[in-house]
Amino acid sequence: MRKICFCLGLIALTFSSCSSAKSAVQDTPVITESGQPAAAPIVVPAAPPPAVVDLNDTQAILTRVAELLARRDFPAALALFDRIDPVEAEKTEIQILRASVLNTAGRPAEARAIAAPINAKEPDNIDALMILADAAALEAKERDRRALLERVIKIDPKNARAFTDLGNIALRAQSLRTAANYFDQALAADSGYGEALIGRAIVYRYNKEPKKAEQLLNRAVSLYPQWASPRHERARLYKGAGFNKEALEDLNAAKQLDPDNYWISVDRGAALVELNRKSEALEEFTRAIAMDPNNFLAYVYSAGIKDESGDYAGAERDYAVLTKLKPEYYFAFEGLGIIKMRNHQWAEARDAFLEAYKQAPKEYAYALLAAVNWIRAGRPSDPKQFLAQVLRTAPRDSLEYSILRLFHDMNGDLDASIKADREKNLDTKARMIFYLANYYDVRGNKTLADKYFLQVQELDRAWIPEWRINEWFLEERGIKAF
Repeated sequence: MRKICFCLGLIALTFSSCSSAKSAVQDTPVITESGQPAAAPIVVPAAPPPAVVDLNDTQAILTRVAELLARRDFPAALALFDRIDPVEAEKTEIQILRASVLNTAGRPAEARAIAAPINAKEPDNIDALMILADAAALEAKERDRRALLERVIKIDPKNARAFTDLGNIALRAQSLRTAANYFDQALAADSGYGEALIGRAIVYRYNKEPKKAEQLLNRAVSLYPQWASPRHERARLYKGAGFNKEALEDLNAAKQLDPDNYWISVDRGAALVELNRKSEALEEFTRAIAMDPNNFLAYVYSAGIKDESGDYAGAERDYAVLTKLKPEYYFAFEGLGIIKMRNHQWAEARDAFLEAYKQAPKEYAYALLAAVNWIRAGRPSDPKQFLAQVLRTAPRDSLEYSILRLFHDMNGDLDASIKADREKNLDTKARMIFYLANYYDVRGNKTLADKYFLQVQELDRAWIPEWRINEWFLEERGIKAF
């Protein structure tokens, strides 16, 4: 039995290390992406090459399980439990370990099926309760998870992990005071508990106490030099304070420690963008996309860099993926519509801007862009019914209302141009003059269209979306400012 206990400890160390790779206290949006709670981070030596396992020796089997867990080869590790002597395999310690591995492998129902009977027979078995809490976390049953963790604390009032997991729950809910209280209790129980150090540091960062956050993160980095999460979180702290070079140094180290971590890759790319190393940033975002092609954030950065550098085909592909992954992110429809408009794909541009307007119905420029492309793709009367609906919601005394009315009625340009000339907000003025130029263009008045396209350029509002389209139109028309 002593040999089995030794192997149980070895597996526990390995399982702890595997869990820490998906820290439950990473910052938004990482917090919401975390799948399971992590145990205290413990450095595990690299697993040795595969060895021949004596299937008659429980100690040898459990040692091999630990090696496979270090490699995150969960199917092979779980298969070895079936080779343990049936009498030994029925022991609570072995069953708990098997359930832990099942949770880590993302199979919570099976883990719960093992832990629930143990909990029924031994209601104060903390290990079984934590297995059930972890399973509830994987199934997004936060109420059940919280209740189980609170039971653990009643049994063991100094259980650092239970307090930390409760802190993570509060942190995800943005209940910062509650989260801080739980993390403080975890650290009171174990001052070096890694997840609690990071969680408390995140609360300090949110509360704009960067020095206190840095102190805790420095301690976590010192205690766990082979754990990526403390460096990752410290990088976020530095980046938020504008220390992008220092942030990149930490992210480089974190990447070495955890090269397959999507969020480290995304944050590293963002730091490179801030340092104006955009070609390197694009490589990093491409890596992130390969790691998790169903997460939208890397595509946002990738599309922006490609768009800015003139790789419109690449940007178009990224925007198209974004519209499917996260349709409520209407800027993707905007980017897609602008590129379609550049390519004179008027109907497709119209559809993109209609989707953007659907997601952001107070952004009347999207309705106007949709109308412009609608007319270019067909007849001036085609968007009339759509614009009639938009006009019902637009403020009647606004310049946007006048321009919307202009495209609805296809007359009244004198009144609209006077209002545009009087507009004090230069961003709004430039945008609406762009639509005046388009109005004259679709009506066939090239002279007035050219005049207003040039006027948009003279207002020098390069950050508005219409600016880019305006520049392309001027280039196509062979017009330069005098």
